[in-house]
Amino acid sequence: MSTVFIAFQANEDTRPIVAAILRDNPHARLEEAPAMVKINAQDRLTVRRETVEEEMGRPFNLQEMHVNLVTITGNIEEDDDQFTLTWAH
Repeated sequence: MSTVFIAFQANEDTRPIVAAILRDNPHARLEEAPAMVKINAQDRLTVRRETVEEEMGRPFNLQEMHVNLVTITGNIEEDDDQFTLTWAH
């Protein structure tokens, strides 16, 4: 198994994004630092637009998360509805 991760600036804009990711990926682990939050997961991590919209209470374009994105690791698959990080075996 390989770990994928996504890290964001720690701010009010990213709180609902992080909450949505953790909701949709119960296997994921959250690491918090003073200025950054990092979410680690084995093999796969998915950000679903619909879940982020539920957490934010407004429409959300997945491209918006790039404003606060610090770093990622893994292969990226994305469309209008989800952003997934995986490791191909």
